[in-house]
Order: sequence, then structure tokens, then C-alpha cells
Amino acid sequence: QVQLIESGGGLVQPGGSLRLSCVGSGRTLGLYNMGWFRQAPGKEREFVVSINWSGGTTDYTDSVKGRFTISRDNAKNTVYLQMNSLKFEDTAVYYCAAQTATQWSSRRIVNGYNYWGQGTQVTVSS
Repeated sequence: QVQLIESGGGLVQPGGSLRLSCVGSGRTLGLYNMGWFRQAPGKEREFVVSINWSGGTTDYTDSVKGRFTISRDNAKNTVYLQMNSLKFEDTAVYYCAAQTATQWSSRRIVNGYNYWGQGTQVTVSS
């Protein structure tokens, strides 16, 4: 079992930045590909970005390319999401998720992940 806890969300003005963290416990996150998803009110949960188990490969949804950066520190069992140039439409609850290393082909699919955190709210507002 893996437990994931996100932190770092908050209220930020358009153009601002936030850094989300996802800390894992129970097993080493180095065994897992990690993903960030988000869910806005009234919408389905959507893929944002993923990183493979080693950190050598990433995949971003088009809307965040050039603004968001995912990274991981397996020694700290932590995955990060640096979010810059935030927009109103980035407002959502952000979730981190873990999938076994062999599941990379399903990295963009909600059902492709085995473990989820509880989410952290990101609100972009002026």
C-alpha cells in the first residue's frame, strides 16, 4: 500500500506561482510512475502531467506545457509540481497519483493509477 499526501495549494493571483508537493509513505515511490491530475467544479478529473519511476521521462498535457514542471526526489519519497504563470482556468483540486512502473502506457488515464492522494485546492483569482 502507498499513502500519498499533497500540500502546497492555495490562493494565487493570475500570473503567480505555486509549488505542490506529494509525499509518499508505505512504500518507496521510486517503484512507481507518478502523475498529477486536477478536477474543477462540475468537471471530470483530468490529466495534467506524469513522470516515470526514474524521472527520466515526462508527459504534459498541452495546456500546461511551458508553465508547469514535474520533478521527483526518490530519496525523499516526494514528487513536486512547480506551477508558473497560473491562469484562472488552472483553478481545481490537484491530486497526485501513483501507478506501477509497467503502466506507463496508461499514464493519462484516471483508471491507470493504483493510489491517490486526497487532493489540494489551487485557486487562481484576482
